[in-house]
Amino acid sequence: MKRTFPAIIILISLSILGLILLQKSWFDNLLEVTENQFASKVETAVKDVANELANNTYSRQLRLPRRNGMTFSPDYHLHILNAPTVSEKFSLQEVASKIKMALENRNVKDMSFEFGVANSKEELEMSTSRFNQQLLDTVNFKQVWFPIVPESGSELEGIADSEKLLVIVPDYRKPVLASLKWVLIGAVAFMLIIIAAFYITVKSLVDQRKLSEIKSDFINNMTHEFKTPLATISLAVDALRNEKVQQDKEKTRYFSGIIKEENVRMNKHVETILQAGLMERQQLQLNFQPLHVHVLITDILDNYQLQLKEKEGEIRVQLNAKSDLIKADEVHFTNMISNLIDNAIKYSKEKPRITISTHCSKKFFVMRVEDNGIGMNKETVKRIFEKFFRAHTGNLHDVKGFGLGMSYVKTVVDTHKGKIKVESTLGKGSAFTIEMPLAEKVES
Repeated sequence: MKRTFPAIIILISLSILGLILLQKSWFDNLLEVTENQFASKVETAVKDVANELANNTYSRQLRLPRRNGMTFSPDYHLHILNAPTVSEKFSLQEVASKIKMALENRNVKDMSFEFGVANSKEELEMSTSRFNQQLLDTVNFKQVWFPIVPESGSELEGIADSEKLLVIVPDYRKPVLASLKWVLIGAVAFMLIIIAAFYITVKSLVDQRKLSEIKSDFINNMTHEFKTPLATISLAVDALRNEKVQQDKEKTRYFSGIIKEENVRMNKHVETILQAGLMERQQLQLNFQPLHVHVLITDILDNYQLQLKEKEGEIRVQLNAKSDLIKADEVHFTNMISNLIDNAIKYSKEKPRITISTHCSKKFFVMRVEDNGIGMNKETVKRIFEKFFRAHTGNLHDVKGFGLGMSYVKTVVDTHKGKIKVESTLGKGSAFTIEMPLAEKVES
């Protein structure tokens, strides 16, 4: 699993990246095709307007005026022979209206544009206000122009000067993107779904890997925890089989006591695992009754005097709470306090120095357990209440357990509607603060 996990992540990442690049390429191609279609529609519309302006501008029959007794100057003859220009026949608004109508006929609606009409000398006859400004920018603005010439076969063909209709479309990508709005939204939604699926898949793999590691650690811990008492019992049984030991009642009693102690130890391990199963199924049965926590703490400390004596440790007790009456399950609440004290001793340095203090606020009884142990880093503090999690103990290899103790403590505190807070500094020790509702504030 450890070897294949990175390969799976890399494979999924490459697949997602390939899909994103493929979709981007597809959208770019679609955008290009749509732009070409848009440009073709605009060009056709402008061409239609240019032809319309040419047909409506020039007369099919040229009638020269006849006046008796009058002569005409050469300039007047020239004026008569020259066909009227677009600017002479149409206003700016009329040409703009024709262009807009032609675009709408080609399904190009609500598009802004600028236009101008130039003569054969490239001089503007008419133009919109921003035409000159946008004429120079050929990158952001699309330009379409067509000549305005009479129909083939017209009487003025070859006589009229050629004019040009030039239409500029500013921000021409906007209408193209607007036409692809739903396609773009669908593509983005599809990519979000793919990314979400990728996230869920990776998260599931990470969780699965984590569960696999937790399972392996739990099996290893459980094996060591049961192996030690079994080996001790086996040695004690072998000793009892010895005839000299059987004749010595004191030694017989000693080895029998060892077997009994190790049996109790194994039963505690089994009970811890069973409690973990009950907590997992949320079937922890509680028998709430009034308890004086100070009395409970004093009784619990009596059980740890031998361990403290062996390690030359001490526990300082500061029972300052004016009210210590709470409603709690005696068995589980006792186990919770025992776990905190047991951890304080196990994870302490050579000589444990533990302080248990109490005080109370208006609504809560507060108990604080401090030690001078090895402490925890920030990551360990965050995960200390996770089931099966065990903090790295550095050079301390004699610390045993399943990683269920602090998870059990958190569950008991939560079921009693209390709060627990951890403060720890690596190398200096830890402090656990528990707040429990006072008896008169607890609902039965």
